[in-house]
Amino acid sequence: MSPEREEQKRKSIAKSLIEKWFSALVRLVDRYAPDRLLLFALNFLDRRVPNRLITLAIKVVERVPRRLRSKAISVADEYVPDAVANSRKTCTVIAAVGKYIPDEAIPPESAETWDNVKARLHIPKLVSGKKK
Repeated sequence: MSPEREEQKRKSIAKSLIEKWFSALVRLVDRYAPDRLLLFALNFLDRRVPNRLITLAIKVVERVPRRLRSKAISVADEYVPDAVANSRKTCTVIAAVGKYIPDEAIPPESAETWDNVKARLHIPKLVSGKKK
């Protein structure tokens, strides 16, 4: 087999495994996570997590090399299956965490891809405002 064909086969297998993993995660959350638990966890995140912790998380993300952040965003856009985007509960959890990712932490070359991910997974803008 040619190296190009092996690479395509490897990517196909990786995509298939990622889709199966995400689909299983979606089924697990949809079936076993009650709405009240999700509501409690998301309200807890919004009300009880101090701004210092959010700022610390942003600083940690900014230390990750731009190339790696860009690659992670493109992988999220390309490999996350539609089952995740169609699951109300899973999208709620992703949006609750994703809204704390500031646009400044996104590399400029990945801005369009990040906008696609935000639109597909219903991630709102940063709620907590500017970094303190």
